[in-house]
Amino acid sequence: MSAMDINIHYFRLINDLGKQFPALNPAFYVIAEYMVYVLALSVLFYWFTRTNENRLMIVCASVTFFLAELFGKVAGLLHFNQQPFAELPDVNQLVQKAVNNSFPSDHTILFFSFCMCFWLFKKKGGIVWMLLAICVGISRIWVGVHYPADVIVGALISIGSALTVYLIVPRLRVVHAILARYENGEQAILPAKTKSRDL
Repeated sequence: MSAMDINIHYFRLINDLGKQFPALNPAFYVIAEYMVYVLALSVLFYWFTRTNENRLMIVCASVTFFLAELFGKVAGLLHFNQQPFAELPDVNQLVQKAVNNSFPSDHTILFFSFCMCFWLFKKKGGIVWMLLAICVGISRIWVGVHYPADVIVGALISIGSALTVYLIVPRLRVVHAILARYENGEQAILPAKTKSRDL
């Protein structure tokens, strides 16, 4: 059995669940398409708690996403496959999407980049974010727009990038200097009444 045959096999195992349990399709559709807005609002929330730890976390997550996307583009040059709905018959397709290279999954890269950084900074509380990232990855297979390999490679790229960034970026003086300058400007425009506590 080839690697692609294994990929298709596990895609069918997950995607066919949408046919066996159609009542779950709306939930996975929402996770696949709209959790990105929850993530965006959460990033804004953490940033505007105005704590140094949270802002450093967002900086690390943003750098991780940039780095992971870069590695993802390189991976996409080395391997090409279209979305499952464009290559396979009888796919449980719940999302309309342009046909292009689906390897690796950009959605997965985005969520694992941010959620892995949230986990590294938030420790026990951050496990919820990683569970969300896993759910998003599975949902992209469930709705028919990615193979398991697209999701797994995207997750691995992001996890590796997050660990690297977490070990390097918080130690860079220039990052703390930029944050301090930003916070001084923010304080002049929008003074904080009391010092925020870490959330």
